[in-house]
Amino acid sequence: MTTTTTPDESSDTSMTDEEYGAHRASHALWAGSSVLITDERGRVLVQHVDYLDTCLLPGGAVEKGESPARAAARELREELGVTARVERGLAVDWVSPGGMDAPAVMRFPGELLHVFDGGTWDDERIAAIRLPESEITAVEWAEPALLPGLLAPRDARRALAALRARIGAAGTVLLEDGVPLVPTVLDRAGVLGTPRPRHHLTFQAAGRVPGTDTPVRQAWVWAFAPDGRVLVLLDPDTGAACLPGGAPEPADRGDLVATVCREAAEEAAARLTGITYIGHLPDPGQECLRVRYAARLDGLGPSAADPATGRTYLRVLATPEQALFLFDWGPVDGAAQLAAAHRARGLLRIPRAAPRPVTELAGPAAFSAR
Repeated sequence: MTTTTTPDESSDTSMTDEEYGAHRASHALWAGSSVLITDERGRVLVQHVDYLDTCLLPGGAVEKGESPARAAARELREELGVTARVERGLAVDWVSPGGMDAPAVMRFPGELLHVFDGGTWDDERIAAIRLPESEITAVEWAEPALLPGLLAPRDARRALAALRARIGAAGTVLLEDGVPLVPTVLDRAGVLGTPRPRHHLTFQAAGRVPGTDTPVRQAWVWAFAPDGRVLVLLDPDTGAACLPGGAPEPADRGDLVATVCREAAEEAAARLTGITYIGHLPDPGQECLRVRYAARLDGLGPSAADPATGRTYLRVLATPEQALFLFDWGPVDGAAQLAAAHRARGLLRIPRAAPRPVTELAGPAAFSAR
C-alpha cells in the first residue's frame, strides 16, 4: 500500500505507509499548552519557578496522547491546585527552532504552543490556589505592561498577543514566535504595552452635576454608537487608551457639556448628541472631580491631530466591557461606572452591544439609528 501527501501527487513521490510515517516522525514538533488568567483588575497571573530566572504562565508540555486543552487543565491542577475546564483558545504560536534559546543537546525541533483562556478570577478563587511542594515557588498578578520584564521576550509577546485577542474578541490568533500573523488594531497600537494609569476612585452616580466648590479636572464621555459600542481613543505612540474628553478650558465658560463636545471634536472629530451626566469621581489626591457623561455618537469627521497634544489618535469601537479592560479603575468602581453608563445607554434607547471584535474607524463615518 502506498500513501501520498495529496490525492493527485505523482506516483514517483509515493511512499509506503512505513516510509510516510518515518517521514512525518522526522518532522515532529513539541507541543505545549499555557493558560492566561487575569484578576478583576485585569492583571495577569504569572508563576515564579525554581528552574528559570524568568516567570511563566501556568502550563507545560502536552503529554503523549493528550489534547492541548486537557494538558492545560491538567497543568492547572498540578501547578495551582485548581480544577477548571479549559475550552476557549486564544492563540496558537509556532515557536521556531531559533525562537527558543535551547542548548543544542536538546535538539529542539520547534513547538506549537496553545494559549487558552483561563478567565477572570475573583478573590475567592485566588484564595483557593495551592502551590506544589516544588517547581512553582510563588505566583504574582502582573500589570500587562510589566510582562516583558518578568517573562522571556518570546513568552511576553505571546502573552500580550493572547490578552489582546481576548479583549478584542479577535478569535484564536495565529502567532510566529509570539508575533501575530495578522495584527489587530490593538496589536498595531501596542495596547497594554505601557502601564495603565491606576485610578481607584469612588464613583458616585448622581442625578445632577456637582456644584462648583471643587474644581473639575476632567470630563470624559461614554460615546455610544447605534450598535451599543463606545468610542475609545488609542495613543499612536504608547497604545494608552482613553475615552473622549479632557480638561475644561476658559472658552467653555464653566459648561462641562461644552467641554465634552469640544474635546470629542478636537481629539476624534466626533459629533455627539443627547449628552447625559452619569456621575463623578472625587480625586482626594488632586482635590478635584473627574466627571463622566454618556452620549450618542452621531458621526466622525476625518482624523486630525489633537491641537492640545499634536497626536492623531486611533479611533476604535469597542463594547463597554472591552473598553473597561483597557483601564485600571478597580473592580468595584469600574463596575459602578460601567453600570451607570449602561443605564444612560438605556435612556438613550441604544441597544446593548453584542460581543464582536474591536474595530478601527480610520476615516469619516456617519451613524444612523437602527
